[in-house]
Amino acid sequence: MTFIRLFNFKAQRNFQHFTFSLPSLLATLCVIMAKPVQALDANILYLQQNRPEQALLSNIFNEPADSGLPGAQLAIEDNSTTGRFLQHHYKLTHNQSPTAEPLVAAAVEWVQNGEGLIVANVASDTLLQLANHPALRAKAVIINTGSGDDSLRHQQCTTGLLHTAASRAMLADALAQLLVSKRWQKWFLMRGQRPEDSLFASAMKRAAKRFGASIVEDKTWSFNTDLRRVAQQEIPTFTRARAYDVVVVADELGDVGEYVPYNTWLPRPVAGTQGLTPTAWHRVVEQWGAIQLQNRFEDLAQRAMNGTDYATWLAVRVIGEAVTRTNTTAATDIYKYILSPEFEVAAFKGRKMNFRSWNGQMRQPIALVHPRALISQSPQEGFLHPHTDLDTLGYDKPEVNCSFKTQLD
Repeated sequence: MTFIRLFNFKAQRNFQHFTFSLPSLLATLCVIMAKPVQALDANILYLQQNRPEQALLSNIFNEPADSGLPGAQLAIEDNSTTGRFLQHHYKLTHNQSPTAEPLVAAAVEWVQNGEGLIVANVASDTLLQLANHPALRAKAVIINTGSGDDSLRHQQCTTGLLHTAASRAMLADALAQLLVSKRWQKWFLMRGQRPEDSLFASAMKRAAKRFGASIVEDKTWSFNTDLRRVAQQEIPTFTRARAYDVVVVADELGDVGEYVPYNTWLPRPVAGTQGLTPTAWHRVVEQWGAIQLQNRFEDLAQRAMNGTDYATWLAVRVIGEAVTRTNTTAATDIYKYILSPEFEVAAFKGRKMNFRSWNGQMRQPIALVHPRALISQSPQEGFLHPHTDLDTLGYDKPEVNCSFKTQLD
């Protein structure tokens, strides 16, 4: 029995890479038969802004310094699997810096040299500099893989700027749907002191109002206590409040939230940035063929795939799918096709995924996980929408207050 299981595991692992590319190969053959083959060089610029390291109480699990890059490299390999049949040659150019100026300069030079495909794992203010730069506007497709800021999706959405990174609102809505479906509708909201913690807390408050939950307490952790020593005394006191069903934590960097589970005043579950966590991707996702993506990524990067890696892999795959279907690398044509009703991409989440035409955000399911298992995936059953239930996650069209066009000017 042990031998049979081992053999089946190895066979499955080897066979999965083949099954991943079979639908793409069939689609490719159809494209080849439909139009003459034209050799193309599909060059993609990957911009990475290195974030400064933060001093945290819980610093055991740090974000990998190369988050995003291996995802782009793996997607180049995947695109090339299909591309070689069409004589489409994919190349990734990588540029990184801790500041915005060199990255913007690299993007401008890229476009001046006749290219127009850019994947950006950078801060939100750098994204806006890129998208609004006169030399780049209407000349480049920029896909955001590193920022979940909601303002980029409903107030500052910019023509030419797309998002494969899930927004905070999408994550919050995904979590809220599960909590409400379990009738955990009274929330104790605990937030950290950093600006990003307030942004996630705001997203959770919006989700509570949207799906009928109530926040019975909203408290900010403002102490300098070393929780590594006194969490068992401090957290129960902090979370003492009138009855609640769940503690929702907004602590994106994990400065305090890691110490909240099992230390609350009432014996309640913990969710949010710690505990039961909403995420676009996690190492525990293995359904829908995802295990083969996880395995191939780990073989390449020698570590597990995280959300930024996945968003970057997805961005490069989106470009590859568009190049295959349009047989061009022109930014105007790629952008128009990506935002058309005809575009969709399979990405190991059990659903075909595409972009919202009102803000450039990719529709996608959101996983709900704890560190060692997938608990659920939102949208949850019963949360309906007139177009697609994926639009119950994040900002819907009536909520968006910005000008966004589906064609580059």
